[in-house]
Amino acid sequence: MTYDVLVKGGRWFDGSGGPSALRDIGVRDGRVVAVSEEPLDETGCGRVIDAAGKWVLPGMIDIHTHYDVEVLEGPALSESVRHGVTTIFIGSCSLSTIHVDPVTAGDLFGRVEAIPRRFVIDALNKHQEWSSAGEYVDALESLPLGPNLAAFVGHSDIRSAVMGLDRATRRDVSPSETEIKEMEKQLTEALDAGFVGMSAQELTFDKLDGDVARSRTLPSTYAGGRERRRLNKILRKRRRALQGGPDIKNPLSIGRMTLSSLPVRGGKLKTSLLSAADIKANPLLVHIMGPIASTVNALGGDFRWQHLPVPFEVYADGIDLVIFEEFGSGAAALHLANQVERNALMQDEEYRRWFRKDYDAKFGMRVWHRDFFDAEIVECPDDSVIGKTFGQVGVDRGVHPVDAFLDMVVEHGTKVRWRTTISNHRPAYAEKLGKSPGVQIGFSDAGAHLRNMAFYNFGLRFLRRVRDAETAGRPFMSIEHAVHRLTGELADWYSVDAGHLRVGDRADLVVIDPEGLDESLDEYAEAPVEQYDRLPRMVNRNDAAVTAVLVNGEHVFGEGQPGEALGTRRTGQFLRARG
Repeated sequence: MTYDVLVKGGRWFDGSGGPSALRDIGVRDGRVVAVSEEPLDETGCGRVIDAAGKWVLPGMIDIHTHYDVEVLEGPALSESVRHGVTTIFIGSCSLSTIHVDPVTAGDLFGRVEAIPRRFVIDALNKHQEWSSAGEYVDALESLPLGPNLAAFVGHSDIRSAVMGLDRATRRDVSPSETEIKEMEKQLTEALDAGFVGMSAQELTFDKLDGDVARSRTLPSTYAGGRERRRLNKILRKRRRALQGGPDIKNPLSIGRMTLSSLPVRGGKLKTSLLSAADIKANPLLVHIMGPIASTVNALGGDFRWQHLPVPFEVYADGIDLVIFEEFGSGAAALHLANQVERNALMQDEEYRRWFRKDYDAKFGMRVWHRDFFDAEIVECPDDSVIGKTFGQVGVDRGVHPVDAFLDMVVEHGTKVRWRTTISNHRPAYAEKLGKSPGVQIGFSDAGAHLRNMAFYNFGLRFLRRVRDAETAGRPFMSIEHAVHRLTGELADWYSVDAGHLRVGDRADLVVIDPEGLDESLDEYAEAPVEQYDRLPRMVNRNDAAVTAVLVNGEHVFGEGQPGEALGTRRTGQFLRARG
């Protein structure tokens, strides 16, 4: 037997969580055709990869991204592929580009996901020739995709397409029976096309861009119970997933979305909610995430939280960061697109009293801890403040931390860059969430918030944590289980052909040098996004960790260099949900 690719002598993980072993892997026609304890013959083989001393595992799966726009202009999606991700889910947080027009898409994505609105509009104007979910899939598969794609259809997408963005974002407007039937039709068509499910959002600090509905919340947040139940009924019947984001300030929203997983007529509903996190602002929440999932599943549900398995560190240029949307004074500043008007507001004393009141309100559910003593300045035209927190600057100047922050933003605008960690800062609780059966590993937000966060290599960092704990003699899970959590567990739950590395499986795999899983995985870097006028994207780069990535049996990345196929021909495909 001859092979297109041989991966020789590596520690092989099949993605099931079963024992690893030293094996040779033979690949032909995009599939694994041999997993051998004995050396395989190299005769006639097009590529031989020496994996001695390395790990060979299925390509990792990223279940939560916002690549919906970037994939149209840069379908290689190399920033994820280079870190061993070979299957990517798009259509998260109720947002997709299947039914809405380009301007509406810009309004949906621009502010919520910090993807500059004009780039969204330009990309859709250039590429959007589809008018249905099936045509959208065909359009994706006409592109030179790097990784495989799977997709949710966004509730806000179909709601705004059916009702119009203005009507879809008004509390006093409910969809007609005809409009609900049209939403049902669009969801059904998407599931027929192989979409893994629908994403919905009830979080109220995600705000719209543009002029039509500026600063209103996403369309899906306006959906009533009748609309939600009818769409969920279709998902139940088809055994597809609901990805949701509850309103963390509203216990009824959390309870409703959590309990929606329970069996009713039509069966249980696969439900994956945002998000399991050890939040600085609410340190007790981490203790109830697992029990909530366990209780719902014990009652017959099929419920998971999504979890980012690394510290949730964010950067901001001035006040441009989504966390300010969660309280009134912050949202008021971000509502103003005109910088002159925004500066005038931030200089107003009445506004500053409002901001200080919001900042000092330490009780209640929130994401940001609102502590400017935990916000380090990393870049600024004034060198004297670099390395200090805004709180310390306030102490030095004898002013409230809010005034120190607003003074610097007014003076320097986006040239003052700072960082803070929102959640997942305590290793013990990160380990607890990482091994919880009610938690899925994901939520990278790849493709969005380009200047704010970089979690493209979350899988490598998770593997490092597991390896380091094992080396230190305090293992909290096996490396086999960790690989399973990043691969086969996700593929099986969402019913897509990915995540396993056995004879007959797709030859999507990554070769990892465990010696490269070091502290450099955390280092900050920037790389321009060509299709966004070279906007600097935050990235983490450690090219020593990943020595080879194969998608459909083709070499697409390794040791920091793209393969010849990446971006020049289609290696990935649209993965249709089974069943």
